Amino acid sequence: MFSRDRWDEILEALSANKFRTFLTAFGVFWGITILVLLLALTNGLKNGVTADFGDFATNSMFMWTQGTSKPYKGLPKGRSFNYKIDDIAAIKTEIPNLKYVSPRNQLGGFNGANNVTRGTKTGAFEIYGDYPEYIKQQPMDILEGRFISYSDIDAKRKICVIGTGVQKGLYDKDEEVLGTYVKINGVNFLVVGTFKMSNSQGDGEQDASTIYIPFTTFGQAFNRGENVGWMAITAVDDVSITTLKQQVFDLMKFRHKVDPTDDRAIGHFDLSEQFGRVNGLFSILSLVGYFVGALVLMSGIIGISNIMLIVVKERTKEIGVRRALGASPWSIKSQILQESLILTILSGMVGISFAALVIWVMNTILDNAGPVDNFANPSVSMQVVFTALIILIVSGVLAGLIPANSATKMKPVDALRIE
Repeated sequence: MFSRDRWDEILEALSANKFRTFLTAFGVFWGITILVLLLALTNGLKNGVTADFGDFATNSMFMWTQGTSKPYKGLPKGRSFNYKIDDIAAIKTEIPNLKYVSPRNQLGGFNGANNVTRGTKTGAFEIYGDYPEYIKQQPMDILEGRFISYSDIDAKRKICVIGTGVQKGLYDKDEEVLGTYVKINGVNFLVVGTFKMSNSQGDGEQDASTIYIPFTTFGQAFNRGENVGWMAITAVDDVSITTLKQQVFDLMKFRHKVDPTDDRAIGHFDLSEQFGRVNGLFSILSLVGYFVGALVLMSGIIGISNIMLIVVKERTKEIGVRRALGASPWSIKSQILQESLILTILSGMVGISFAALVIWVMNTILDNAGPVDNFANPSVSMQVVFTALIILIVSGVLAGLIPANSATKMKPVDALRIE
């Protein structure tokens, strides 16, 4: 604990040359500001990029078929094949640790090439045939009504769930949606629900222009039969889908007479693997932020150390008098260290506060301007703030250590001789 006299001495020493103290403190202020802002900007970039994954279960992969690249068991190279609905049951039975296996079919391409009509209004929307569990893999907010159910699957009901973009394109404002019909490629479907994607970013407009219908109804209405266009597969929480996907590939190759070494026959996109790469990239960027911020902060610390050396030089006679009156070396050293520490912490705390203000302004601008691609919610956690405080404390001690040692090495007699 500091005594009042010690506080008075420290404040007097720091205020003796206010401009010099300000310039010295500014180096630390700027260093810690840069450190916090770099980490906040890195986090904002991470939030923006990972938002492109949406709320889709990141321990998932998509899998589809491609032409074979090798002949096998009398079958030619370049052969096309399709997954079947019984492949889903086989995957669930043969491969443990899978949480969801959802067969999917789709009309048109990713740009939406399907004619959907209601009365005189027509729109081009994405049409998907899905099972009820898909909503657990790709969370969405049901605004009205409900999603697909297993009773719809079993009865092959001609029902659909439409996105807000579909509703906007085919319905007037405030017009009742539930219980109405839309015509998809000439087939009437009853609207039983409306939805929007949870925290939709990136392709949010495309997601909103989507229609979901029961998978079995899709096969019957659009002549797909038992064919499965592609699958969305999610592993249980404590097992990575990346470690299981080869088992899935091997099983599908066996069931469809594909050469086990033919890596081209099955296409896939491993969302878990991609998500891991993104997280790894931003972990590196965070380390770079700490490194660059620490270098800038170090320049401020060096400035404080230099100024403290000058202060010790200016107070040489005072130190000699105190030593002659019986002051211990530690008493002299502790005062120099305390002055350095207080200057560092005060300027650093102002820097953290200023950085917090800048981050708040950035978030306010983003909130008012709307979503920005690949950038969202720049922020730092309390852990970063505590880490910055620890860096400040250590830096303050290091900045005062050399001047403090220099002060205690002085002999009282030599110090008193200096004019």
